[in-house]
Amino acid sequence: QVQLVESGGGLVQAGGSLRLSCAASGRTFSSYAMGWFRQAPGKEREFVAAISWSGGSTYYADSVKGRFTISRDNAKNTVYLQMNSLKPEDTAVYYCAADPPYAVPTDWEYDYWGQGTQVTVSS
Repeated sequence: QVQLVESGGGLVQAGGSLRLSCAASGRTFSSYAMGWFRQAPGKEREFVAAISWSGGSTYYADSVKGRFTISRDNAKNTVYLQMNSLKPEDTAVYYCAADPPYAVPTDWEYDYWGQGTQVTVSS
């Protein structure tokens, strides 16, 4: 069993930055590939970024490339999402997810999910 808890969401102005954190427990964190997804009101959940178990490989949705950075600190059992140059369309609930076979964009590959943290970007 794995428990994931996101934090760091909030309200920011367009062009601003925010860093989300996801703390994991219940199983060796370093054994998991990890991902971030988001869901805006009335829209389906979409992939944001993923990172391999070692942190050596990262993948991003086209909509966030060059602006967001996913990273992990296995010693702290934590994965991060640094979000820069935020846009109003980034407004969504952001979810941390764990344990796909690899760093993949498909949500059905992930076995564990956090409760989500709200990110709101004002124009």
